[in-house]
Amino acid sequence: MSIQAYQNNSVETASPGELTLMLYNGCIKFIKAAGKAMEQKDIESKNTNIQKAQRIIQELMVTMDQNTDISAQVLPLYDYMNRRLIEANTKNDPAILDEVEGLVVEFRDTWKQVILQTRKSQYPQGGNA
Repeated sequence: MSIQAYQNNSVETASPGELTLMLYNGCIKFIKAAGKAMEQKDIESKNTNIQKAQRIIQELMVTMDQNTDISAQVLPLYDYMNRRLIEANTKNDPAILDEVEGLVVEFRDTWKQVILQTRKSQYPQGGNA
């Protein structure tokens, strides 16, 4: 099986929670790539990678269940990260990228814990599914 086929299969069989985790990981990857491009003065690659990170954050915003209590706390943070990415892009500021990456890592790590807790409650005997 090729890597592409494996990746396509893992996306197609992932739970919504796992897909969200993949989005966070992708966002982190693009922010890191943008930072590297910024260091190398590769403006086009920096811009492309920041825009990819922004699209992921925007996707997280539009797919969030607006009827949950947590959405009122999370949506402003997503909006803040999106605005900071625009600022990092226009100012060529790696410190802003680092700030946003740190926030995304926190979201990802928290989300990982949510998935683990959910699995434990669904499979209390320690079964894997």
